[in-house]
Amino acid sequence: MGMSLASHTLPESVERLVSEFKYVPQVVASDAERELKDEQREQKLASPKFGTVFTDHMALISWVNGKGWRDLRVVPYGPLTLDPATAVFHYAQEVFEGLKAYRFPDGSIWTFRPEMNAKRLNKSATRLALPELPVDMFAAACAALVRADKKWVPSSPDSSLYLRPFMFASEPFLGVRPANAVEFVVIASPAGSYFASGVKPVSIWVDTKYHRAAPGGTGDAKCGGNYAASLLPQQLAAAQGFDQVCYLDVGAGGRIEELGGMNLVFVRTDGTIETPALSGTILAGVTRDSLLKLAKDRGLNVVERAIHLPELLEDFAAGNIAEVFSCGTAAVVTPVGRLAGDLHGKRFDIKVGDGNPGKITMELREALTAIQYGLAPDKHGWMTRLV
Repeated sequence: MGMSLASHTLPESVERLVSEFKYVPQVVASDAERELKDEQREQKLASPKFGTVFTDHMALISWVNGKGWRDLRVVPYGPLTLDPATAVFHYAQEVFEGLKAYRFPDGSIWTFRPEMNAKRLNKSATRLALPELPVDMFAAACAALVRADKKWVPSSPDSSLYLRPFMFASEPFLGVRPANAVEFVVIASPAGSYFASGVKPVSIWVDTKYHRAAPGGTGDAKCGGNYAASLLPQQLAAAQGFDQVCYLDVGAGGRIEELGGMNLVFVRTDGTIETPALSGTILAGVTRDSLLKLAKDRGLNVVERAIHLPELLEDFAAGNIAEVFSCGTAAVVTPVGRLAGDLHGKRFDIKVGDGNPGKITMELREALTAIQYGLAPDKHGWMTRLV
């Protein structure tokens, strides 16, 4: 079924790079050990938990200033040996990405819009004074790893192999300057359904004290520092019983930006889709972009604009907002059932709709996942076959 619904394969330029990866296989001493290893893998794939189990290998590429990217290799998954003075430990010069590999009904393995992740990685790298990685090399590293560990791609419903490409300053040096040595690594983790017991709405605390990003900062770069800064607000919100935190801009107008790791979307009662416009402080989500395109395909009006909290609260009071959802690679689409916070010293606590996942929210989620799993035609050419 998958091959009839999507037909994109890796370009020849990427395939040539895949062939350049030096493959260092796992050392297995006997047939009995191989059987034991297969059995252990199947046990782990039976109920994979996001980001806790990893595949047998990892892909690496090294960069040296003046020599460029070189030493393409796939090696057994394991610890990285780094000097205590390695620059990333001291100055956080690193960026990362997240994408998935999906097993189609015919057993083939595909990934979703990898070129967008590659371009976003480079945008993030530029902001963190790291070298850009050629888009073809990014795709080749992901393909080389998936081909080495294709048995790790699960086939159960809503499951996938999560790929985590990342780049970091690997030079042992304590001076404050861009590193002269950098590593690019791809690791992979099998992931089951994000909502194992069904899609459930989450509650969101709208934070007016802490900010995720500021103009001219790293808000639209996917770097670890952004996420580290979100951990305390997330911890404080969780203590109040909330699942996620929504951040506002640093200005006095209270402009809605995004969650710690997901973009936010509002569905008006007339079916209009509204989402905060990309302003340099919001991460350009691949899932966000894809859902907006699918909404337009369905004839829905899509508006990207500045959305301010006071205005949003007025719209809720007037009954103009029917649904709210967040979106990102891990969960795809997460319905929002509750929004609460403090504005000018006054508490607000809003139940979204009837508290259940909205109709348009679930239709968009199902439309996107059907494409990703090879169950619906890929009209936009988003899927690329890896195996």
